[in-house]
Amino acid sequence: MNRPLALGFLLFCLMAGNVRSQDQADATPDLDEGLTQEQLIDKIGLKTQTGTINLPGGLAQLKLPPNLEYLDPAQTKRVVEELWGNPPGDSYLGMIVRSARDVLSADGISAIITYDDSGYISDKDAAAIDYNELLSTMQAGEKEENEARQAQGFPNVHLVGWAESPRYDAASNKLYWAKEIAFGGEPEHTLNYSIRALGRQGVLELNFVGTMEQLPQVKSLAPEVMSAVSFTAGNQYSDFNSSTDRVAGYGIAALVAGGVAAKAGFFKVLLIGLLAAKKFVVIGAIALFAIVAKLFSWRKRTA
Repeated sequence: MNRPLALGFLLFCLMAGNVRSQDQADATPDLDEGLTQEQLIDKIGLKTQTGTINLPGGLAQLKLPPNLEYLDPAQTKRVVEELWGNPPGDSYLGMIVRSARDVLSADGISAIITYDDSGYISDKDAAAIDYNELLSTMQAGEKEENEARQAQGFPNVHLVGWAESPRYDAASNKLYWAKEIAFGGEPEHTLNYSIRALGRQGVLELNFVGTMEQLPQVKSLAPEVMSAVSFTAGNQYSDFNSSTDRVAGYGIAALVAGGVAAKAGFFKVLLIGLLAAKKFVVIGAIALFAIVAKLFSWRKRTA
């Protein structure tokens, strides 16, 4: 079965010069070789973990319910790069899945875990944010960005709207939101579902893998994933020391719109692989919602 891989990483090219050509993509080893899903999982050595997981670096911990499992950073890297054919990256803290089969199934749902150490983010603006106005501001920046994409040979991208409006829980210092995104003329829209946990020195990022059709499934899993994530003692939001700790140059509104990148003056590439369409989404600043896509191909065969 051939499936398109739409990879949005123009910024990745500008920042790291690491965008692969079509020839390079075609040279990616074919791991299929007629294997069933179970055989392919065994071949690449995917072994999930359950229960309590200490994330690399000791900053945070997962306490997974029985219906969720964890892939470590090395296995996540293999899934994202070897199975999904995406560019190299080394910032993964792991991936939450329902089972190892999810990474090979078009119906699979996964959450890739990363961490941004940009500093302590004040939540003082959270209660006053007008998210409809924020959405309009983000959409207003599309025309200029799409013109730039067209000049580079990339299709237009449209932020359709909130698939789920942002919500911030001040008690747990966690927030979530979901965006519906249209890539070019593709009939199937992309689901960009994000969870963020604020810590003393940065933000733990969980980005769901899925499509708009899977929104109900992702929404049902999101509360469990949010509850499973916590920072360790000394790294929690309440541990912030204003005398010694670095403060990020943005707040909750900018975080939702893409301000993690804006504070440094460039876009941040968030690896949000969409398994059915394999899209990587590049999220920019409030007025510069930037997503670019390129088509590659990946062959896989299910049982």
